[in-house]
Amino acid sequence: MRKAFVAIAAFLVALTIMLGLYHPFLWWTFIFTGPFVLLGVYDLYQPKHSIVRNYPVFGRLRYFMEELRPKVYQYFVESDVNGTPYNRLNRSLIYQRAKKDNDTIPFGTQLNVYDNGYEWLSHSIAAISHHELNPDPRVLVGGPDCKKPYSASIYNISAMSFGSLSQNAILALNGGAKMGNFAHNTGEGGISDYHRQPGGDLIWQIGTGYFGCRNEDGTFNYDAYAERAVTDQVKMIEIKLSQGAKPGHGGMLPAKKVTPEVARIRLVPQGKDILSPPAHSAFNTPIGLLEFVKRLRDLSGGKPVGFKLCIGRKSEFYSICKAMVETGIYPDFITVDGGEGGTGAAPQEFSNSVGMPLREGVAFVYDVLNGFDLKKHIKIIASGKVSSGFDLVKNIALGADMCNAARGMMFALGCIQALECNSNTCPTGVATQDQSLMKGLVVEDKTVRVKNFHNLTVASAVELLGAAGLKEPSQLSRAYINRRVSQNVMQSYLETFPYIPAGSLLQTPYPTRFELGMALSTSKSFAPTDYKVSAVDYAHANSYNDTMSDDGI
Repeated sequence: MRKAFVAIAAFLVALTIMLGLYHPFLWWTFIFTGPFVLLGVYDLYQPKHSIVRNYPVFGRLRYFMEELRPKVYQYFVESDVNGTPYNRLNRSLIYQRAKKDNDTIPFGTQLNVYDNGYEWLSHSIAAISHHELNPDPRVLVGGPDCKKPYSASIYNISAMSFGSLSQNAILALNGGAKMGNFAHNTGEGGISDYHRQPGGDLIWQIGTGYFGCRNEDGTFNYDAYAERAVTDQVKMIEIKLSQGAKPGHGGMLPAKKVTPEVARIRLVPQGKDILSPPAHSAFNTPIGLLEFVKRLRDLSGGKPVGFKLCIGRKSEFYSICKAMVETGIYPDFITVDGGEGGTGAAPQEFSNSVGMPLREGVAFVYDVLNGFDLKKHIKIIASGKVSSGFDLVKNIALGADMCNAARGMMFALGCIQALECNSNTCPTGVATQDQSLMKGLVVEDKTVRVKNFHNLTVASAVELLGAAGLKEPSQLSRAYINRRVSQNVMQSYLETFPYIPAGSLLQTPYPTRFELGMALSTSKSFAPTDYKVSAVDYAHANSYNDTMSDDGI
């Protein structure tokens, strides 16, 4: 192809010269032939791209087609049910509810109900009309030491920082939260002016970078924290231990993104790279974490304080629960983030292969808290691809008290899943700091859409409750959700994730599947102990098999 290009280029140059000599007006043809020839000559000698070097000019079509591929696939190839991370069926539902369009479907489900993984709700013959139910079920978040408990919606906006999202996106999200009476998690980037302006309820997330409450050296600044935490708009404080999209991974905010505005909001020096480490510096043991929770709660005036994590090494969560029992200090809530969670930019290995999925994470956290008889003090928030009424219902059935959504709320803002969140080229102005793109997101319009999506999704969950014959979300149990695990085997969540008796982890012998975690954990350290569980220990570990509670039906 290299020789062919040389021949073609020589022909075009000769043809252009001949035409120009024949008639001076025809020299304009060089406008077309010149760039082609010059680009091809450059391609012949550039060292970076083998395809382009071997196929000058024409090889560039490969990169053009690669650029087009996601768009072509999304609009012309994928079906309504096989797109990822969110399929078109789910995206369309969110768009329809955000715009208050007709969200019903004709002619039956497009899902294959005989596929492994298909899930459904057990309805009741004695169903209850949703008109008889509370259209806005609330959850009171606050343990025994909380002086200012917060009445939260069962569905709220998950953590997304200003910087990751545009100022218009933040304004619309918080405005929607204000209109719909639900909460907006700030993300670890701190409380920006755009979070404050609409006046919606805030859950202030504090990550390892301590943005908005840090000293110059990156350590925690308790005075700066107290100043912001006592403001009326902040209803809850969340300590981020890890997130599902990239658990155990830190980050770095490059200097070019540390504008005067960002520096002021995050309390960082302008124009310098800012490190967000993978672990906290304010504590390094389970007891230290709980003492940190207590201090933050006291400095906030008694507001609910909890932490967010994606479950990784199970022994660490046992350690935290042991520390709760020993110290009597309880977080007011725990947010469980699933490994399927998303973020603007994550290493592929972390996004695809690190962290426990949400379903298993919520069940595990609930069971361990219940085993230590701690669940009565602590609310569980589920986060990870929660975008429909059924998503709400099944996570609450597993053990969550309420749910958060990030990408669902982004779709309500107008996100089209262009998968350009990490390139500052978001075509809808949601995940970008490009002012020209940001103008496409009209705050007043999208504020109403966020409110609509929230309200109609909660309404859908309430309708499902009525169909199951239940009056309150708290009445849901694992027995109500079913899953096909093979062609002729179906299990309820109760069979897949059997409950254990309350308090069964407070004394030996423990239920079998919890014995190893109990043996490897200590309240003094997150690291597992060197104690080895022998076959004899296992044989005598449990005085009863794992049992189902009376919550089943």
